[in-house]
Parts: sequence; C-alpha cells; structure tokens
Amino acid sequence: LNNRRKKYTEYEGQYEGPLVTQLAAPKIPEGERVDFDDIHRKRMEKDLLELQTLIDVHFEQRKKEEQELIGLKERIESRRAERAEQQRVRAEKERDRQTRIAEERQRKEDEEAKKRADDEAKKKKVLSNMGAHFGGFLAKAEQRRGKRQTAREIKKKTLADRRKPLAIENLREDGLRERAKEMWEWIYQLESEKFDLTEKMKRQKYEINVLLNRIQHAQKFKKGHGKGKVGGRWK
Repeated sequence: LNNRRKKYTEYEGQYEGPLVTQLAAPKIPEGERVDFDDIHRKRMEKDLLELQTLIDVHFEQRKKEEQELIGLKERIESRRAERAEQQRVRAEKERDRQTRIAEERQRKEDEEAKKRADDEAKKKKVLSNMGAHFGGFLAKAEQRRGKRQTAREIKKKTLADRRKPLAIENLREDGLRERAKEMWEWIYQLESEKFDLTEKMKRQKYEINVLLNRIQHAQKFKKGHGKGKVGGRWK
C-alpha cells in the first residue's frame, strides 16, 4: 500500500488511485436463449431423484429390518414351541414313571396282601384240623373209658361237650396267634392230665395185681389147711 496513494476530495467525492478491473456479464451468443425454467426443472428432477433414492434406500432398509424382525419372531416362536414340546415330553415321561411306580407299589401290596391271606388261610386250616383231630381224640378216649369214669373224667367230658367252636374265620393274625396259644396251653394241660391218668392207671393196675397175688396165695394156704372158699370175683 506504500506504492498507492489515495486521494479523496470530500467535496467532489472523487477517488484517485489504481483502478480495479470490473467483471463484465458474460455475453450470450447471439441466436441462443438461456432457459432458466429448464435449468430449474432439471435441478428439481435431480433433487427428486436423489430424494426418491433416499426414500427407496430407507424403505429397503426398513423392509430388511422388518424381515429380520419377522425372522427373529419366528425363531422365538420356534424356540418357545420347542421348549413347550420338550416340557410336554418330560411331563409325559414323568407321568409314565409315576404310573409305573404306582403300579409296581400296587402290585407289591397285592402280592403281600395275597400272601398274608394265604398264610392266614393255612393257619386257620391247621388250627381247624388240630381242633377236629383233638375233638376226635377226646371222643375216642371217652369211648375207650366207657361207663367206668372217675369224677375228673366226667368233668372233662362235660367241659368237652360244652366247649365253644374255634371261630377263627374272622380272626386276624394277632387273634390267630392268641387262639393258637390258647390251644397250645389247652393241649399241654390235657397231655399233663393224660400223663397223670396213665400213671394212676399203672399204679392201680399194680395194686390190683398185688391184691390178686395175695388172694391167690391166701386161697392156696386155706386149701392146704382145710376146706374153705373165697367168694367174689375180680373182673
């Protein structure tokens, strides 16, 4: 700016200094016209094309996202259905297992109940046979003794006639055990009485034989010393 000097005359309003080159408007060739509407239209078409491209890209991206979302929902539903099927299969297997356990438990209970019933039936049969045999034994013993009975034998016969039946049809295991114990004690008592009677009969037989020998000896003695007769006869 040192090489430039500017003068300005306040009153004249003139500027003195180096002149700046002014731009001139381009000259339009003769015979041609500029169509600004066409230029504007083309620019609008370009903008619309770019906007349409952006819209298409947006909708394409949105369509892709929607498809991905649909696929995700389908996978979720598929997994949910798969889990539901797995749970159904597990529940069915568990029901089958519980059913088998219940059937096995019921089968064992039925077998045990049948075994207990068979055992009770066998026990009842044994006790019934025992009672029948024992009754027959008493009857035969009474027949052998005949009319010559002692007071104890008469009492025993009366008790045997009045004895109650076993009545074990409705007894359970504990009742059968108690009845068997009573029968055993009864049989033991009768066997003891039988043994006592047998020993008593042996002693009586021995005493009778001793008396017979004495009578025979006395008869022989009287025959040797004089006539005599001993009356009476032992049966």
